[in-house]
Amino acid sequence: MPSRVIVVGSLNVDIVVTVPRMPDSGETVFGTGVNNHAGGKGLNQAVAAVRLGAQVTMIGAVGSDAGAGFLRDVIAVEGIDDRFITSASGPSGTALIEVDDTGANRIVVVPGSNATVTAQTVTDAIHQVSDVAVVLVQGEVPVPAIEAAMRAGRAIGARTILNPAPVFDLDTSLLSLVDVLIPNEHEAAQLTGLPTDSTVDATEAAQALVSDGVGCVVITRGRRGSVWATAQGSGSFGVFDVTPIDTVAAGDAFCGGFAAALAEGREFIEALRWASAAGALSTTVRGAVPSLPRRAAVEELVAQA
Repeated sequence: MPSRVIVVGSLNVDIVVTVPRMPDSGETVFGTGVNNHAGGKGLNQAVAAVRLGAQVTMIGAVGSDAGAGFLRDVIAVEGIDDRFITSASGPSGTALIEVDDTGANRIVVVPGSNATVTAQTVTDAIHQVSDVAVVLVQGEVPVPAIEAAMRAGRAIGARTILNPAPVFDLDTSLLSLVDVLIPNEHEAAQLTGLPTDSTVDATEAAQALVSDGVGCVVITRGRRGSVWATAQGSGSFGVFDVTPIDTVAAGDAFCGGFAAALAEGREFIEALRWASAAGALSTTVRGAVPSLPRRAAVEELVAQA
């Protein structure tokens, strides 16, 4: 059975500043710390999947700066197949992240080398990889590359997962190529124009996206769990009881966990359980890549539920 996950996405150097509270517009506040971490939604999700036992190939780009070496070192340590991570002239992707004392965050991403990922590069790479179960993509690379990844994934018989973050316009031709769409509640509201404040509202938004052509929609809602919908039905899933200190990579842990679970043959609800546990655990450690949990920790949390 195919078991490999291909992740097409961004690689960033995260500059993380901790603050007691978020500043208002025009206001200066004192921070309490600053750290550099490897990140980017693509790299985060690749690391999340590989730590949960998946074989992972990543397609993306780094720059020609010091950050590129830092990012490649992380990839090597994690055991991610990096054959299709190219080098571009100029800076690597960079994210400026503020995290307050409640664990909430604000993020500004400067794409850098991530903007050089092309549709042709993605298509060629995907067709060179064997035993692919899942192709997972996010919104931090150019839209033509995203569309190419979904199309090539379908062509090789893999399940396609799209995490539309940051949110971008999704036309029906792209949605029809997506087996599982995983937006958070804010992204779902932007995509549909519908409220997602309650479970009922979020479910209606998920159903609207299914009506647009997506096979399955899972909307993540932080401490309120998640809702899902397919053409056959809908439901919700609760949260695991943890004490969050930093929510920066929670969505990425969820997506990577979901992809890894599907790749090893788990059924949808069990994959959702694994994804939820991975997302919860990631909020208990500061930083993006440092927070992504290992398989043993996810298994323990799932067993306790």
